[in-house]
Amino acid sequence: MPTEELCRKESYLKSTTARVTHSSESGITTDRTVFYPRGGGQPGDCGYMRLADSSKVAIEDTLYDQDSGLLVHLPKSGSPLPGVGEEVELVIDWERRHRLMRMHSALHLLCSIVPAAVTGGSIRDGSGRLDFNLPEPIDRGQLAKRLNRLIEEDHPVSLQWISEEELNAQPELVRTLSVRPPTGSGIIRLVHFEGVDLQPCGGTHVASTAEIGPVRIKKIEKKGKLNRRITLELDA
Repeated sequence: MPTEELCRKESYLKSTTARVTHSSESGITTDRTVFYPRGGGQPGDCGYMRLADSSKVAIEDTLYDQDSGLLVHLPKSGSPLPGVGEEVELVIDWERRHRLMRMHSALHLLCSIVPAAVTGGSIRDGSGRLDFNLPEPIDRGQLAKRLNRLIEEDHPVSLQWISEEELNAQPELVRTLSVRPPTGSGIIRLVHFEGVDLQPCGGTHVASTAEIGPVRIKKIEKKGKLNRRITLELDA
């Protein structure tokens, strides 16, 4: 059975109990988890796993195994390992996760105000970037003002689900040229920034744009004939 990914519906869950389904130095799987797996440009969560004897396993990263549909928690080398069937507590590094949520949400807003398709992107702790199919320069100062104004306006953020058929009928919802939303499950998750942006995304996000806080545009770089890379940083 695939891992139940609790963070897909509720980004603010910091911990959960779970049962171990596989355990080795190369990775630990559980029946459910609050950890987000690396993907869609967003890093995997880190944190720890508390065992039945109260000892802790440091989790350095989380990956998604495409073949099995399982999320794999990567333990720090030398950590104690749980037994298969053992009930454990999974706890994410919440401060880091929240910074990633803020940045991922900021990139959605950036995407909404740059008049070009996205050709790539990535998120780091405290920063992130998007590449746009944008042959002409864009005013950095005006872009920063528009972006921070959207943040200050405090637009609510919510999740919606549509069928794959509905998505195929609305191709304009897909803003990224290089990556298509995952298919096969029959439903697609949309992230809605009220009055601003709606697009498929599996990442974690804040509940309203004001929670992002002020951001700054670190740099805008020309990457090839048609591409420009815009890098953001959290201001606090």
